[in-house]
This record gives sequence, C-alpha cells and structure tokens, in this order.
Amino acid sequence: MSTNAVPVFKLYGETRHWPTPDLLHWESIAERSRLHDWKIQPHRHADLLHLLHLTTGRVRLELEGSQRSHEAPLIIVVPAMSIHGFHFSPDTQGHIITLASPLAERLEQQLGALSGAMSLATAYPLEADRPARRIATLVDQLGDEYRHPAPGRERILEALTEALFIEISRLIARPLHTGSTSAPRPQERGLVHLQNYQALIEQQFRQQPSVERFAEQLGMTSAHLNLLCRRLANRSALQLLHERLLLEAKRQLTYTNMTVAQVADSLGFSEPAYFTRFFKRLTGLAPREFRRRQA
Repeated sequence: MSTNAVPVFKLYGETRHWPTPDLLHWESIAERSRLHDWKIQPHRHADLLHLLHLTTGRVRLELEGSQRSHEAPLIIVVPAMSIHGFHFSPDTQGHIITLASPLAERLEQQLGALSGAMSLATAYPLEADRPARRIATLVDQLGDEYRHPAPGRERILEALTEALFIEISRLIARPLHTGSTSAPRPQERGLVHLQNYQALIEQQFRQQPSVERFAEQLGMTSAHLNLLCRRLANRSALQLLHERLLLEAKRQLTYTNMTVAQVADSLGFSEPAYFTRFFKRLTGLAPREFRRRQA
C-alpha cells in the first residue's frame, strides 16, 4: 500500500484537533473499536504514539505491512508515522494510551538508552509473571489518574508513563520474545524531514518563526516543506505549528492561573486580541469560555 494512500488521523476516525489539554489520552479498546465493528483500517498518525495493552481476546495486527494474529495478554507499541490496523475479537478487553509528540519526545530524552521501546513498532506477548502484573498495574493507575483529575495530574501521568516504558524496555531484553512481530520504522527521507520539522516546532513554537524560516533551517524551500507536510501529515506546515500553539494554549488555560494576556504573550502573540481570534477560529470558543468549561 502506498503511504500516500494511507489516511492520517489524530485519533482513529478523527481529523479534528487533539481532544484534550493533556499530552496523553487514555481509553478502552472497546470504546472506539466497537464503533467500527472491531476493525480499525490501516492508518497512521503524524505526531502520536500508541501503546495498547490487551488483557483478553485476540487481534489480527497489521503493522508496517506485516500481518500476524496475537492472543492476549499483549503489549503493542505503535510509534508516530507507523502504518497500523487492527481487527479485534469482540471479547477483547484492554486499553489504548496515546502520547502526543511533545510528551513522547520528552520521555525519549529522559529514558536515554531505554527509549528504544518507544521507537520500534512491535507486539510483545505477556506472560503470567511479575513484569506483566506490574505493567497491568501501571496501565490501571494511568487510567484512574486520567479519569479523576487532581493536583499534580500532569506529573503523575508522565511518571507513570515513563515507568511503563521502562517495564516494556525490559521486555525487549528478554530472549523469550525475540520472535515477536517487529518491523522497522520507515526511514525514507521525507519522514526524516518531517520529524526534524516537528522537533524544530517543539523547540521554537513560542517564537512563532515563519514557515520560510523553518524551511531555511531544514535546508529546503517552504514549498517543499509544505508539500512534505501535506503528503505525510495531511496538514500544511503552518497548520502543524498552529496545532502545537493551540495545544499549549489549552494546557495553560486549563492548568495555570495565567491571564489570557499572559498566555498570549508566552506564546509569542503580539496582542491578546490576536490570540483570542486565533483560539476562537480553531476551537469555536473564546479563551475565557474554554477555561470556564474546563473548570
């Protein structure tokens, strides 16, 4: 299948903005899969990492062109840009944890040599042993924290996610699982350029450089950068920058006491009114209304 023909979604079936001010999304596998008759057609995400934990049931997994059936219990890691599809049995139980790229990149830096578990599209069988129980406990704790917000929520979610990937990295080192499904991430030049652009956005989004400035740093024209973004992420280069700005605006409006003017200034907007127009155009809500609803 040509990568150009594979749809790019935020969450499966959705093209709207990231639905939460958190950098992490947690839901049951059944919650979304049941809507699609337990079949999730092949697709990919430009800037999301999936982690699936199956406790019961079976799945026919398509991962980077490879297809294989797996029985629960099971862990599946799907890095950004990996083509993936699922056909779950109706009795499948488990959860899917989705990380937005800023969190995934931060965890990769913190984990160092242990971050390999986040970059390989792979399925790991779980046994009825202590590591499997620890992983199940961490997934449950993540879900409990996600559903019941409390002070320190972001730090706890990140700490639990880091612990989860450390446990998964230990699975990689276990020789018992060397036969598990794995496929290298595509290394075509366009994907590398997109990843480099996303890294630049993460470093510089508060300054709001022009697309031309980003392209110059990447050693290409702005037209070429836009072409790559539209082909691989189904958004323009400017839209990707705006999505990151919007995500940070939502986070600050939700989790800080900064005024709208302070949020606008921290994100590089010259005037609060300009920020308000930007936010309302992308969300349909003024910043103060968004904050009131989040509260």
